[in-house]
Amino acid sequence: MPRWWHDEEGRSWLDELPTLVDAKCDEWQLEVDGDVTHGSNALVVPVRRSRERAVLRLAPPGDDVSAETAALVHWGGRGVVQLLDVDLDARASLLERLDPARSLQSVPVHEAITTLGELARLLAVAAPDWALSTSEIARDSAASFIDEWEAVGEPTSRAIAGAAVERAEWLSEQPSSNESVDGDLHFGQVLAGQRYPWTVVDPVLLCGDREYDVARVLWSRLDELADDRDVVAAFDAFVQAAEVSAERARAWVMVRSMSYLTWGLRRGLTWDPPKCIRLLGLFSK
Repeated sequence: MPRWWHDEEGRSWLDELPTLVDAKCDEWQLEVDGDVTHGSNALVVPVRRSRERAVLRLAPPGDDVSAETAALVHWGGRGVVQLLDVDLDARASLLERLDPARSLQSVPVHEAITTLGELARLLAVAAPDWALSTSEIARDSAASFIDEWEAVGEPTSRAIAGAAVERAEWLSEQPSSNESVDGDLHFGQVLAGQRYPWTVVDPVLLCGDREYDVARVLWSRLDELADDRDVVAAFDAFVQAAEVSAERARAWVMVRSMSYLTWGLRRGLTWDPPKCIRLLGLFSK
């Protein structure tokens, strides 16, 4: 990400990466076993430990490796990448080897959405007490939406903004389950593997509604859903695969779309806000 070049701590971390990789390989008795890759926020080095194929992941300063590690430990490899070792001080983790060249992004959209729904269902085990509740997120959203919407220039009609507030209030008042939820579920975060055909990486552990991230599922590839009927069909595919309430899922589409819309406009995003506006218009009807 560009910020690492504009921040002294980030530049220092980039300069130190070769030394950090060597140090962890020595400590964990790893041998580099392929080409280095990266996402937006970590370096990933294919390695071997004896006959075990794995990857060494190194995160930058400020990355909350402890939260990521806690999520992986909680799920214990159930639908998520398996954690093999971790050094929190070094922001280093040793993970199960997946196929970085094959993500759900390359799978036809409706098939991929069905897979995300199935993964949401697989991850829905009892959540730990310390996990942030989706009900809390809904309550905070209801309290802040109008101020945030006004601050970014009222990008939708007031009726749609009001509908998002109403949905958030409704979600915050409804009894919520104690299910584990990945709060960052999307196509690029699901890679092909061997234990499972598709495995989640970098999950964000929440507690509550597995419908929480259906909006992200939709906006991530919304350009491939040209007609509103295609969007509704994709929504229905997720709801059916995840075995969730359509009413609750529609409410979360409104809440998450409004949240991402105002967040994105505050940060100057140009591609995704129109997608959020489209979803808000469709699901407010």
